[in-house]
Amino acid sequence: MLGTLALFVAATALSACGGGQRQDVTEPVGNFPVQVTQAKFPARQQLSETTDLQLAIKNAGDKTVPDLAITIFTGTGPHPSADGSFNARIDDPALANPSRPVWILENDYPKILVPGVSLNKLDSQPTAGAAAAQTDTFQFGPLAPGDEKAIDWRVTPAKSGTYTVQYQVAAGLQGNAKAVTNDGAPVKGQFTVTISSKPPQTCVTGSGQVVQGRCQLGPTG
Repeated sequence: MLGTLALFVAATALSACGGGQRQDVTEPVGNFPVQVTQAKFPARQQLSETTDLQLAIKNAGDKTVPDLAITIFTGTGPHPSADGSFNARIDDPALANPSRPVWILENDYPKILVPGVSLNKLDSQPTAGAAAAQTDTFQFGPLAPGDEKAIDWRVTPAKSGTYTVQYQVAAGLQGNAKAVTNDGAPVKGQFTVTISSKPPQTCVTGSGQVVQGRCQLGPTG
């Protein structure tokens, strides 16, 4: 009798402190086919010149993706080696924190790309993709069969060099729901980007407008 009572008290205490239910019990177990319909990030960039990383993910299966999640990290290892999606690890024993920003993520990003809304008006759109507890991961909620979410991370290069930015797509945050390609492989990809410290070449047109690129010389007479 005393043993039964003790077990009851222990179970009650566990439930009261929030430990009575595992966090992953509501996430379905299974594979969820998705397709990366767009993956864009300029291979050549300039310091302090804002640019956009864009990914579009489509639900290619017949079940709703429970919680679309995308992990982004900078580096070539199997796991993030720096703290922050757009940070790189600097192996310098003199540094208290080896993580250094390669890109600065703009405030209120990422955002969902809306048809008919141009990139230069994207700042006015609401933020999307809450930062998850999992390292360097953004969550975007359910994705119905056939639906697609196009997502934009607006960043500004802060450190010159050549870097590899990797992304991995998941169907949930707890590891039960897995995003897969049509052949059952993990959904992932990468960009190799070179950031130059040289300012972009500019010229002034005949109308007085400053443009980037090589100047087209007109007739001299």
